[in-house]
Amino acid sequence: MKGVVEVDDGNFESQVLRSPVPVLLDFSAEWCGPCKRLQPIVEAIAAEYADRLRVAHLDIDKAQATAVKYGIMSVPTVLFFKGGKVMDQLLGYVPRDKLVEKIDPLLMGKPS
Repeated sequence: MKGVVEVDDGNFESQVLRSPVPVLLDFSAEWCGPCKRLQPIVEAIAAEYADRLRVAHLDIDKAQATAVKYGIMSVPTVLFFKGGKVMDQLLGYVPRDKLVEKIDPLLMGKPS
């Protein structure tokens, strides 16, 4: 995905937990139709927020340990991290405005 960091069990800590900026992490799978619909929205957000937000993608079939650790039971699931901690989440396909509603307060240091 353009502008989106690919995350797996091996680089999760460095790319997400140690990120100097907040992280939007999209948990998905290749076989997931709603995940494919969400992909262009995630890519657009990566471009729009490039200097303030790290946007990452994790395929649950390739990074099962991380998916289990965070209790991912369905995809797509989006987790929002700041300072190595989960600050918020969205389950299922969501439109762009719902993602932005979670991102903007995260960047301003306020809970959504």
